[in-house]
Amino acid sequence: MTGQYSRYREDAEVLAAIGTAIGEHRITVRLPRALAEAAVAAWQRDETEPVGAETPEQWALRDLAAELALIGLAVTERGRADGEFVTVDLDVGSAGAAARAALR
Repeated sequence: MTGQYSRYREDAEVLAAIGTAIGEHRITVRLPRALAEAAVAAWQRDETEPVGAETPEQWALRDLAAELALIGLAVTERGRADGEFVTVDLDVGSAGAAARAALR
């Protein structure tokens, strides 16, 4: 491995250590009710068919859908109605996944 990629590996290890330090922290977010309901619907879907061969793009889309479903689980378990919004404490990983999806 070249020096550059050795540094990248070290950087990845530091990033993982930061993730460990963050631990199970949650962040409170306020979602429009329609988005919260869509996340809950994703959680409630029954998709039991085995996944076949996927392209990298298909895998990435399925991964994003799974992240949405986990947000739906959080809304189901911890969501609080707030007028036209729902307030929910999200795991930082789920909040980060949503933020990364917005950048796609």
